[in-house]
Amino acid sequence: MTSPAYAPHRVVRHMSFALAFWLCGAAPCFADVITDWDAKATASASPAALGEREAAIVNAAMFDAVNSVTPRYRPYLVQERFTQPTSAEAAAAGAAAAALERLHPQKAEEFRSALRDYLATLSAPRADVDRGVQLGETVAARIYDSRANDGATAREAYRPRTQPGVYVPTPSVVGWNLATMRPFAIERADQFRPGPPVSLSSKEWIADYNEIKTYGAIDSKARTPEQTETARFWLMTGPPAYHPLARQIVSARHMSLIDSAHFMAVYAIALMDAYIAVFDAKYHYEFWRPVTAIRNGDLGANPETERDPAWQPIDPTPMHPEYPCAHCIQSGAAATVIELLGGGSAIPELTLTSSTAPGVVHRFTNLDAFTTEVANARIWAGFHYRSSTKVGTAMGREVGRYVATHCALPQKSAR
Repeated sequence: MTSPAYAPHRVVRHMSFALAFWLCGAAPCFADVITDWDAKATASASPAALGEREAAIVNAAMFDAVNSVTPRYRPYLVQERFTQPTSAEAAAAGAAAAALERLHPQKAEEFRSALRDYLATLSAPRADVDRGVQLGETVAARIYDSRANDGATAREAYRPRTQPGVYVPTPSVVGWNLATMRPFAIERADQFRPGPPVSLSSKEWIADYNEIKTYGAIDSKARTPEQTETARFWLMTGPPAYHPLARQIVSARHMSLIDSAHFMAVYAIALMDAYIAVFDAKYHYEFWRPVTAIRNGDLGANPETERDPAWQPIDPTPMHPEYPCAHCIQSGAAATVIELLGGGSAIPELTLTSSTAPGVVHRFTNLDAFTTEVANARIWAGFHYRSSTKVGTAMGREVGRYVATHCALPQKSAR
């Protein structure tokens, strides 16, 4: 069997970039108020999808606050109107700090302290700064309250498929509540639901099964060291996996304050709605994970899906259904928003580090190479079939395109 297609990237095996990022987090780095506070939101985020929900709330609040001062786009939710001079920078920081304080009340003083430090760097008149902070706090409260009953924290009530008296694994599933969560921008959770997984009697299933059985096993002899490293790199989830790329786009494109706020808000909202869409599909189809399929490869009496009774992936399998690939929908949505709102498909070199692969830096100069790497990583980790990664990436592009063309449109283009 030949190795799956792989778009190579350069990998730096030292800590200079990580150290630079750490130093920026340890000292005030106020090059752009939007990206600075997105970085704070990312650093404080809850795991995976709930963290992306928090990032969407923070970035939507910053956008609506800045857009109230310099209205160029239709608001996401709130459009405050006033005539007195107001600092847009203070409004953004005030909105972010207020949103984060509500999302993480146990860290309230940390966010207040960060806000004081930032406000001290502003040259605007004190009255303008104070009005900006007040505006930001008002907008943040509205955005936060609008998500109070969106279903994100609904009690998990997943019903396992079983028969009377038959044992099934008992840990709680992950993401069940997202399948019915109210989206931020798409019309409904199932708006982009794809068709079903491939048939278990198809040639595509046989190819998917044997590829992941070979390359996704914890003790795979076919997987290269670089492929193993890439698989572990993309074990990270949530905002830390994707938001650093968007922040670098803002910096590289020298975006204005309002355009930075708009881009980051649409990006965060698209990634959150992608999560909602993919979990709707996952719990609709409930397709089996490779660890289940491979340990039961003989159930279909197919001689080309030979059973391996002790097969294991590279890391514990995520506790939710397989189809489609969630990381793939995230990368597809991210790439599409960058293409549509971040300056096109020709991107500057972007770098990314991972908490699950310390000391390694991945570099991307092509968005297709980025989405391909994410898809391959989930196969090499033993989590997703090739067909599922293709569907997930395509689905992410649909969600990203919809959000970018329907959410917070420019005033002159809004209808």
